Amino acid sequence: MKNNPIFYRLSQIMSLLLGARIFLLLLFTFTLYVSTFFLFNQEENLRKFVFDYKVHGIIFCSVLSIAAGGIINRFYDNEKDRISRPFRTRLQSFLKEKYFLYSYITLNVVTLVISAILSPRILVFFLVYQFLIWFYSHKLSKILIVNNLTFVSLSLYPFFGMLVYYQHFSYKIFLMAIFLFLLMLTIDLIKDVLTKNVDKVFGYNTIANVFGKKTSYHIIALVIFLNILVSSVIVYSYHQLNIFSWYFVISIFFFLLLIFPILTYQKNKMFWVINLFRVWVFVGVVFMLFNGIYP
Repeated sequence: MKNNPIFYRLSQIMSLLLGARIFLLLLFTFTLYVSTFFLFNQEENLRKFVFDYKVHGIIFCSVLSIAAGGIINRFYDNEKDRISRPFRTRLQSFLKEKYFLYSYITLNVVTLVISAILSPRILVFFLVYQFLIWFYSHKLSKILIVNNLTFVSLSLYPFFGMLVYYQHFSYKIFLMAIFLFLLMLTIDLIKDVLTKNVDKVFGYNTIANVFGKKTSYHIIALVIFLNILVSSVIVYSYHQLNIFSWYFVISIFFFLLLIFPILTYQKNKMFWVINLFRVWVFVGVVFMLFNGIYP
C-alpha cells in the first residue's frame, strides 16, 4: 500500500478523522448552532448572530476539544476497540500512535489559544473541559456509574457554556436539559450492555457487568420511564403546541415503543434500539430547526 503514496496519505487522513470521530463532530456542530440560535439566543437577529465572533469561537473551540477528546479516548481504549470495533480500529491503524498524540496536543493548544483571545473566562471554561475529558479517559471511564454520568455531562458541557454565555435560563430549558441528559444516558447504558463482555475483560466497571443483564435492563427502563414523565411535563408547559413541542409529544409514544424490547430482555434487538435513540436525538434537532424557521 505504501507503493501508492496518494492512497496511503488518504488512508492516514481517514485514520485521523475516524479517531477524531468526524461524523459525530459534524452532527455536534450542526446541533450546537441550531440550539444556540433558536433556543439560547432570544435577542440577537440573524445578522448579529452571524457577526458574533465569540459565539463562533466558542463553537469552534468546542468542536476542537471534542475532536481531541475522541483521539485521547481512542488512545486509552485502543485494546478494547480492537475487539469491540475491529473495522474502525483497522482503518485507524494506517496512522502511527505518535501522530494521534501530536494531533491531540495540537487541537488542545489551538483551542486554548483561541479561547484566550476571546476572553479569560472562556479560556478557563475550556481548560476545565479539556482536563475533565482527559481525566474521564484516564480514570473515570472505569468507575461504576461515575463513567456514565461523566460521559453524558461532558457531552452536554458545551451546551451549558452557550447557555451561560447568553444567560438565558428558564424552567422550560431546564426541563429540556434533563430530557437530553436522560436520553444520552439511555444510549450510554445500552452501549454498556452491548459491550458487556469486552468491558469486563479490560476492567471497565459498568452496570451491565457488575449487576448483570436483568438489573441493567431494569435501570435502562427506569431512565426511559423518567424521560416519559419529563416529556409529559414539557408538553404540559406549552400553553400552545408548536412544532418543537410535538417532538416531545411523539417522544412519549416513541419511548413507550422502545421500552418493550428492554423490559422483555431482547438483547438481539438492542443494536437497533440504541441506533433508534441516536437518530431520535438528531430528529429533535430537526424539529428545533423547523420550529425556528416556521414559529
